[in-house]
Amino acid sequence: MSDDQIRTGHCNCGAVRFRTTGPLREVVACHCSQCRRQSGLYFAATNVGDENIEIEGADNITWYQASDFARRGFCSTCGSALFWKHQSDPFISVLAGSFDEPSGLKMTKHIFCADKGDFYEISDGLPQYEKGSAGLLVAE
Repeated sequence: MSDDQIRTGHCNCGAVRFRTTGPLREVVACHCSQCRRQSGLYFAATNVGDENIEIEGADNITWYQASDFARRGFCSTCGSALFWKHQSDPFISVLAGSFDEPSGLKMTKHIFCADKGDFYEISDGLPQYEKGSAGLLVAE
């Protein structure tokens, strides 16, 4: 996708809407226990530079401080999980399912597979990492 790519998305009820510009990271599926508990399965997210996202309805986002270094944002009205933000990173992770289609996004790997739920298998042939993978800023 080109650097001038514009994508839009929103929560389930539409109280939170966003617009991203420029390139996005590939989608990464995180199977850690926090992501599984928040989403019911796993978090599939991309990320974008803080300066390349505009959020409308930001007052409808509840931020949960999930650890000493990261927080999770969800819609206060409908509960849709939307964001994951490491406090020292100039990027914000955005849940891939919240983008309007066609998104042009592609999942490329699975992380924290050692922590995945016992009720499903990962069988899509993408790389699987026990914890994080090189170049990804993640929770520990």
